[in-house]
Amino acid sequence: MQAIKEKFESLFEDAADRKQLDDLRVKFLGKKGTVTTLMQHMKDIPNEEKKEFGQSVNALRQSIQQKLEQGIEEVEARLLKKKLENETIDVTLPGRQRPIGGKHPLQHIIDGIEDIFVGLGYEVYEGYEVESDYYNFEALNLPKSHPARDMQDSFYISNETLLRTHTSPVQARVLNAAKGKGPIKIICPGKVYRRDSDDATHSHQFTQIEGLVVDKNISLADLKGTLELFLKEIFGQDREIRLRPSYFPFTEPSVEVDVSCFKCGGKGCNVCKQSGWIEILGAGMVHPNVLEMAGFDSSEYSGFAFGMGPDRMAMLYYGVEDIRHLYTNDLRFLEQFKYIEERGVKHESI
Repeated sequence: MQAIKEKFESLFEDAADRKQLDDLRVKFLGKKGTVTTLMQHMKDIPNEEKKEFGQSVNALRQSIQQKLEQGIEEVEARLLKKKLENETIDVTLPGRQRPIGGKHPLQHIIDGIEDIFVGLGYEVYEGYEVESDYYNFEALNLPKSHPARDMQDSFYISNETLLRTHTSPVQARVLNAAKGKGPIKIICPGKVYRRDSDDATHSHQFTQIEGLVVDKNISLADLKGTLELFLKEIFGQDREIRLRPSYFPFTEPSVEVDVSCFKCGGKGCNVCKQSGWIEILGAGMVHPNVLEMAGFDSSEYSGFAFGMGPDRMAMLYYGVEDIRHLYTNDLRFLEQFKYIEERGVKHESI
């Protein structure tokens, strides 16, 4: 046993890593280890010496076990120290700069418009992009035989389900939910879809923001005043607006709204196509049929509605010549608008 102890200590001094220590444990304390096999000699020991022999073997085993455990702790501490030295972090060094995205130019326009109308007491509603034929057309005074449906060539999913062609279904749902009781003041931003050939000015997917006000004694003057305030807030206080007669199935009367060109001041330029005016949105007084279908008494309640395209506004403001740039996720294009919000640009000068 003394020879075994001396041999272990010699090998232990030379052990430099965890593997060598584990090999020593197997060599001396394993099932076929040197110390374990000593117990096989128990049968050859006289009975009066067996107790002392067993105690000596156990003492040898415990001594070797303690040294191995101590050696493993020292090795692990040494490895940890070396690892900490190699992985030391200098906290005074500047951090790595990670690329940070920015707000999409189209979203920046939408947020600016929402800020204005929320300040006027409007609520923001978002509806379903997959809509029923009833809310997309019939509840808006467009029955199945109405020729105006041809103006909005649609993506149908089934005979009664389609991708919405405008955000007006949100207005129809809000009107129905009101159960004939006003007032209602909402704007409805969101994506819409129409069968259209994509080119520089058209897209099969684009964005709309529509507004609706329903209450007692609402007139065309309220509509004009609201749009004049909004457009001056967006394009500048020196802008003028004009209303031209138009036609929409869900409003009567209907108007197209133009704003004097913010680039040339109405003198004529390439932005306004030398006319001095830029067409911005469509609007009108809510058709009595739409109010009646939603449960409102059209002799008591009236309202106005308007709809605009943030895409067109974004193209005008930023000089974007192709609407497809707004939807193709080209980082070279989007990174140009990265710091718009950080520079403190508000809706007064989007």
